[in-house]
Amino acid sequence: MTDAYVVFGNPISHSKSPLIHAAFANQSGQDMVYAARLAPLDGFREAVLSFQAEGGRGANVTVPFKEQAFALAKARSERAEKAGAVNTLKFEPDGMFGDNTDGAGLVRDLASNLGVDLAGKRILLMGAGGAARGVILPLLEQRPQTLFIANRTPDKAVILARDFAGGQRPVFAGGYNDLSAPFDIVINATAASLAGDLPPLPEDIFAEGALAYDMMYGKDTPFLAFARARQAKTADGLGMLVEQAAESFYLWRGVRPDTGPVIRMLRAA
Repeated sequence: MTDAYVVFGNPISHSKSPLIHAAFANQSGQDMVYAARLAPLDGFREAVLSFQAEGGRGANVTVPFKEQAFALAKARSERAEKAGAVNTLKFEPDGMFGDNTDGAGLVRDLASNLGVDLAGKRILLMGAGGAARGVILPLLEQRPQTLFIANRTPDKAVILARDFAGGQRPVFAGGYNDLSAPFDIVINATAASLAGDLPPLPEDIFAEGALAYDMMYGKDTPFLAFARARQAKTADGLGMLVEQAAESFYLWRGVRPDTGPVIRMLRAA
């Protein structure tokens, strides 16, 4: 019997996840189907339980339901616990297991696709919302020299950094006015790009050979244009999108797909 998976969201018609997972299944010979499913804003839990009752094997979860998925999962991975959000559900006999693959997807895109070694690097993460929270632990696991979280509301960044501090973790936070040293990697996890806006970065924020990474994909953002004008290398979040999907696929199927051809397919489209 063909295994069924879905992605829940609202809205959801724009999702590229069905295309991505269809490509993964085809290349790895997995007997599965994957579809996008709209969940009512006030009916996410019911939608998930209904799909599970239909025989569904697992689901991805996107905005605005990741926190509700966190609450629904009976057991969760460490990275999901630290993120406070779940984007992948695996239906198991003793309950739902929740994971958050966003940070792993970002790290794999940086390391495997872009050839960036994060160890010893000075990383600036812009934003203190859910997108930022979901990637902090995987970034810190790569042993950077420092990870600074900057936000227009500094208190939010400070609280977020405090949640991940402990041991020898080099995580710090503040406002954009607190930025001084140049950074090797600057990651935009804010919603500024959606509004065509640019966070108030200092002119000298990029170290020589730095990479500017925008989690948004599909268009040239003011942040990426700002970085290029200052001779920084640039990348958008399309690779992260595919890599986080691959992490979900691996959790469900025990097979790690080849992401390169899928990224190239999406770029061409």
